[in-house]
Parts: sequence; structure tokens; C-alpha cells
Amino acid sequence: MTSTNSADGGFARLRAEFELPEDFDPAVLAEAEGVVMDPSGLTADRADATELPLVTLDPPGAKDLDQAILIERRAGGFRVHYAIADLAAFVAPGGPIDREARRRGQTLYLPDGTVPLHPPVLSEGAASLLPREVRPAVLWTLDLDRDGELARATVRRALVRSTEQLDYATEDPAAPHPSIAALPELGTLRRELAVRRGAVEPQLPDRIIGANGGDWVLGMRPRTRLEAWNAEISLLTGMAAARMMIDAKIGLLRTLPEPDAETLNWLRGAAPALGIGWPGGTSVAELLAGLDPAQPESMAFYTDTTRLLRGAGYTTFDGELPEVVTHAGIGAPYAHVTAPIRRLADRFATEVCLAVSAGDPVPAWTRSALTELPGLMSASDLLAARVEKACLDQVEAWMLADRVGEAFEAVVLRAEENRAEILLADPPVMARCAGENLPEGRRISVRLTAVDVDKRKVSFERA
Repeated sequence: MTSTNSADGGFARLRAEFELPEDFDPAVLAEAEGVVMDPSGLTADRADATELPLVTLDPPGAKDLDQAILIERRAGGFRVHYAIADLAAFVAPGGPIDREARRRGQTLYLPDGTVPLHPPVLSEGAASLLPREVRPAVLWTLDLDRDGELARATVRRALVRSTEQLDYATEDPAAPHPSIAALPELGTLRRELAVRRGAVEPQLPDRIIGANGGDWVLGMRPRTRLEAWNAEISLLTGMAAARMMIDAKIGLLRTLPEPDAETLNWLRGAAPALGIGWPGGTSVAELLAGLDPAQPESMAFYTDTTRLLRGAGYTTFDGELPEVVTHAGIGAPYAHVTAPIRRLADRFATEVCLAVSAGDPVPAWTRSALTELPGLMSASDLLAARVEKACLDQVEAWMLADRVGEAFEAVVLRAEENRAEILLADPPVMARCAGENLPEGRRISVRLTAVDVDKRKVSFERA
């Protein structure tokens, strides 16, 4: 295995290739430091909600904590208190931080460190909902009935204090912290509702990059039940935000058109070819929910289903609703509002919701930015996807550099006429494989024929 130290600077070369910023301009850092040194304006006109025993729930080691949660059981169902970091409290419209955030769009995550959207003094410090620290936040209050359906949503600015930082690795889903004791029940109800809405969720495994003895290696990270349940709370909040903005006829939505009939018909033909039965009257969401993710035919079908999720973007409107206001992958209107530390769009969509909930006009600085945001976020999403793929490709090449000629077991995810997309069992490399009539959804043996570390390319053929 080739170490990062002997691979031309590791990810430094990749950072240079994509022209990723190494630091923030002095003016941006100075503004951030100034806000932190003089926090007097951060607490004005805020409700005091520090008595709520909120907790954060994130991957181990996370420092940019966007959300804190408390779930209460009530006679008629549930109440969710969801605190979101209030970046607008720290960022002056049109100032150096704001301009730089618009240029970056979102935080980029690389194996050797992040390229943050905001200066770390904010993203990992004063704005982050760190435990036992009083923080300015945007506090959502979401009331749900016994079935988990949203009955009422409000949002306001508040001061909050997270009582504990939980993580997915150590928190027990069978006996969660008292502040999220109702999360398993509510999360399960929300996931059932998602299937009934027609939400499309291919359960493809997450490939992750980690360090092992000085080398970068690939691994597979299964999504835990806590992650799935917690994600439902974020989706719930995004759907509540979207409904607020649609009712007010102003806002910024995350949208995805419904798949066309040709794509759906193709998918219906792909299922029986993989040995997957598709009973009449069963939706895509229902079919996906019933598949076993561990089976190779399921993984191939998940890959095929991603075709239904192409074309997602941001849609802005002010006074007249656009033709498409829903996200087909979620099965409902949806907006990004729960990750403002890491994503630019959330700060502006949140300001719209705060104004609508309070019955106030949307701030002029927010309104004027809405038309610009879809383009900024699309460019940022494209860069993030390219960087993520390049990192995975680079580690694949490093790991396989000395193994040309070896045979590996793989699953055929998607087959074309003379090649296929495959996923190796170990290491979890995803690559193209040459060969005719490769059996989609089946395990085959493949041979590594070439590795180009500099170009981040690996080649296989059927063994």
C-alpha cells in the first residue's frame, strides 16, 4: 500500500488542482474575531430557552454542531424542540464573512481536513452549539400528532444551551438519552410516513476514508438507526419550512421534478431482470423499503433507482409559486434550513421563515439574495461532488497500486454493453470493469489490470 507521504503530497495536490482556499482573507478573520470579542448584539431580542435540556447528536468528533434537539411526549403526540445555529447573528449582510460564504457555498470535507464555509472561530466555536455553552439559535417548535404527522410549526430566535454532546458511535439506540428517549418511536413513525409519501431512499452503503498506520484506506460505514431517525427530524423541519414559504409565496426550496414515465418504465423492467418482484400497486418507496440491503441484487437496484433522483436543484420565488415546488425524492416540498454552519442556503431560507412566523416583512438583504442563491449553490454542489469523487478515486489508486494482476470479488451494480460499474467486496472500491454481458446484480470475479495513481484511475476486467 502506498503511503500518503510518498504520493506527491497526498491531498495537497488535489486541493491545488481544485484551487481550494487554504485560509480566510484577513478581513474575514478580523470580522469574525470582532463579533466574538464583542457578543453584546448576539443576545438582544431573544427568548431565553436555556432551560430546555437540548442535546446534540452527530458523528464522533464533530465540532461544527448545527442542531440540538429535545423531544417531548405529549397527550396528543409529540413536541420537538429543534435549535439551529443562528449564523445570521454573526454575519453582517454584505460584509467580508457574507461575501466569502457566498463564494464558498458550503463546507468541503476532505480526509485531511475541511475547507469550512465560515471561519473556525465561528463554525467550531462561537456559533457551534457546543455543550454547556449559551448560544444564539433559531428555535423550531414542532407539534406532531400520535401518528407523527406535523400539526403546527413555529420558529423564533432564542438563547439555548445544549446539555450534552452525543454521537452515533456511543449512544445506545435501545436506551437513548432522556432528551431523545422518544426519538426511536417518532423516528420510526416518520420513516413509515416517508414511505407512504413516496420518498425514494436507495440504501447504498457509505464509503468512507480513514487513516490506518499512516496510510489512507477505504471502509464501509453502515447507517445506524439513530442516524436514520435523527435525519427524519431534519427532514421534518425542512418540510415545515417549505410549507411556511409556500404559504407566504416567498422563499428558497430544494426541488426535484417527478421522474418521467420513460425512466419509471425502465426501472420496472430492471427489477425482474435482477430477480426482484414488483407487485402491482407497489410504489418505488414501498419496494425499496422491503429490500435487503445486504443482497447484491438490492445494491444493483438501489444504483438503478438513483436515476430517479437526477435533477435536484434550488428554486427561488417571490410573489408567484414556481411550477415545481416539491422534492420527488422526499415526496413533499422541502427546504434546507438545518445546517447553516455548513451550507449557505440555510441562513437565507431561515430568515424567510423567521419573518413569516412572526408576521414580519422578509428582510431586504434576504430578499435581494434569493435570486442569486440557486446558481451559487449549484456551483458549490458540483464542486463538492467532484472533490468527494476525486478523494475516493485517489485512495482507491493508492490502495491498489501494488496489486495489479490480482483477482477480487465484486458486485455488478450497473451493466452496459461492454462494461459495468462494480463494487469490490474488499477493499470497497467502486470502478468500471470491461467485459460483455456482465450480470447486473450478481457477484463475479474481476482482475485488476491497471492503476494510474497520478490520474486517479483503476481498471478491471472480468476474471
